[in-house]
Amino acid sequence: MSVQERKERERAGRERLIVATARELAEQQGWDAVTTRRLAERIEYSQPVLYSHFRGKREIIGAVALEGAAEMAAALRGATAAADGPRARVAALARAYLDFAEGNPAVYDAMFRLDGGLAFAREDTPEPLKDAFAALLESLGEVAGDGIHPGLFTEVFWAALHGLATLTRAGRLPPEDAGRRVELLVDRLAVV
Repeated sequence: MSVQERKERERAGRERLIVATARELAEQQGWDAVTTRRLAERIEYSQPVLYSHFRGKREIIGAVALEGAAEMAAALRGATAAADGPRARVAALARAYLDFAEGNPAVYDAMFRLDGGLAFAREDTPEPLKDAFAALLESLGEVAGDGIHPGLFTEVFWAALHGLATLTRAGRLPPEDAGRRVELLVDRLAVV
């Protein structure tokens, strides 16, 4: 291994450490607790080293969002792969989405609530974000209904899931009805 390859590997390792530490800190104490000073202390590198990887917190949030999008896409595909039939796939997708949002609140915030400097729904949207949307579209496109654009239907269904995730987390919806909400969403919105 050349010196350059070793340096690149070490740099990638530091970058992964910064992102993992930011995620951990955000999940434990919220994103307000994630500062470059605190991250530098936790990873035992100086702030200039941290800034050599990320220009600031915004880029760190973006990196967490991209990582989260890849994880969410894998979770959605994993949940729908075992489902038998369109209705079961949509229900599994909805549950997996809501479970991901509940189980990873700081990552979910990085993906959809905070400014990570990422472009959504544009040509320059990063691939992990496009792939997360594609994971939704794969199951939802087949139940959009006649004359309804699959992408548009997926956006509306996704918005409903996001609303459920956000309102549930904020304590605005009683948790005991979560399963019934998913069933209602699947039964009333998806043409199965």
